[in-house]
Amino acid sequence: MVSTSDGQRAQGGSAPGGPATHDVTNQAPPLTPYDASADTALLQGLRREGAGWAEEDLRRVGRQAGSVQAQEWADLANRHEPELRTHDRYGNRVDEVEFHPSWHHLMRTAIAEGLAGSPWADDRPGAHVARTAGGLVWGHTEAGHGCPTSMTYAAVPALRRQPELAKVYEPLLTSREYDPQLRVPTEKPGLLAGMGMTEKQGGSDVRTNTTAATPTAEPGVYTLRGHKWFTSAPMCDVFLVLAQAPGGLSCFLVPRVLPDGTRNTFRIQRLKDKLGNRSNASSEPEFDGTVAWLVGPEGQGVKTIIEMVNCTRLDCVMMSAALMRKSLVEAGHHARHRSAFGARLVDQPLMRNVLADLALESEAATTLTLRLAGAADRAVRGDEGEAAFRRIATAVGKYWVTKRGPAFTAEALECLGGNGYVEDSGMPRHYREAPLLSIWEGSGNVNALDVLRALSREPGTVEALFGELDRARGADSRLDTAVTRLKRQLAEASQVTARRLVERMALTLQASLLVRHAPPAVADAFCATRLGGDWGHAFGTLPEGSGLDTVLERALPDVG
Repeated sequence: MVSTSDGQRAQGGSAPGGPATHDVTNQAPPLTPYDASADTALLQGLRREGAGWAEEDLRRVGRQAGSVQAQEWADLANRHEPELRTHDRYGNRVDEVEFHPSWHHLMRTAIAEGLAGSPWADDRPGAHVARTAGGLVWGHTEAGHGCPTSMTYAAVPALRRQPELAKVYEPLLTSREYDPQLRVPTEKPGLLAGMGMTEKQGGSDVRTNTTAATPTAEPGVYTLRGHKWFTSAPMCDVFLVLAQAPGGLSCFLVPRVLPDGTRNTFRIQRLKDKLGNRSNASSEPEFDGTVAWLVGPEGQGVKTIIEMVNCTRLDCVMMSAALMRKSLVEAGHHARHRSAFGARLVDQPLMRNVLADLALESEAATTLTLRLAGAADRAVRGDEGEAAFRRIATAVGKYWVTKRGPAFTAEALECLGGNGYVEDSGMPRHYREAPLLSIWEGSGNVNALDVLRALSREPGTVEALFGELDRARGADSRLDTAVTRLKRQLAEASQVTARRLVERMALTLQASLLVRHAPPAVADAFCATRLGGDWGHAFGTLPEGSGLDTVLERALPDVG
């Protein structure tokens, strides 16, 4: 017979004269459920950029993104990674990738909420802003499924360069229906699009591509032979692919299933074993007699597909900003509920400084993301000035915001201490995800070179950038000085100095937006540290008197 004291020991209770060995105290409670749209900077930017009409839907998506169920989907989709199945049981080549049901739940929700191609079918001003804001909120779940939704969104403007193909496929790419089965595209309620640009010998230098496109007897139809080195989401229905045609590097539409119902040759050699982005399948496909339709003129493949790249680069900025915000929310929640050295972490001056610094970075990233989305929305509606601004500012934002992501997520993880280093906290997944966004759609060097190219070949982009900066003229002397310095540095631009130049362009642009749209304390803290030089190299080095409480209360109203 077990005595009472022995029974207490067996159940983890208190033994006479001593404390319980396994009582859980001083741990933060679960964050979920929470509202991922509860972000003042996000909601203000949504209204400012012309999509206030979407606020009710955004708040609904925010509550769903922060729900227990959606966060569980995110965890399961990453723990149960996609699996490649090259053959069926009878030995037939099928080249299919199988996903955990949670992946499909995430995809179905994202597409139903208009986070793929649907804005192209929406005539309302601000439709593209609403989509980007939705990504900032739904991005609180997991990042991997953002790849096929982003590429589907980006494929539409590129496909429009071949109107007869766009007429067939655009209504399906802009659908809000998700159908993961491989079937004849025109027999499905909605489609997903991917792209295949890079090859192992060239990477971003796509002009070295060796995949060959051979014309057939049918006009506009070719067969491809070659490979691609990094093609994500191979279970998409159609792909935009670059290949060498007789007239030079050209863009082609490649369906997984042909109109007669047979499988197109799309041999998946293997799935990439990646650092992060584990829920998303990235593959190496081989083409051999693969049927493809020409998109745009022969020899203008880069010019055709660049429209796709402009869109996906915006999404890289958006996904980085979403990752920052999610990491900040996690860190703030932990600090609000955890105590050390006699006080809550959030009340400790050093931790408040770190959180406030992270909040500044997050707000600057979110504000810039929505400004870029506003430029994209107005550009597609014919505003040439916004198109010029979008051209240079998207490359600038892609360079800088995605560069800040890895350092940001590392600092946010550290706010949780050892708890943050453990997988079930979710923070290691954010940390592994962050570097991808500075690599995808061109590394830092590629984007810096793209800015130099815009400066030298498209002078209208410079005028558009400084036109934007001049809207804040006279509001802050540090900003005025930074703009004057930036104008002087443009004359000295070179490849050696390109990264520093683009960094300063990004910081000056972010500062100008905050000066115009954020509370004075937020703008002052940003200008003092990012422009004024009164700032250390690590997060958490804001100087005295930099409005820490105001910055924190705006970013995390439950903190303080």
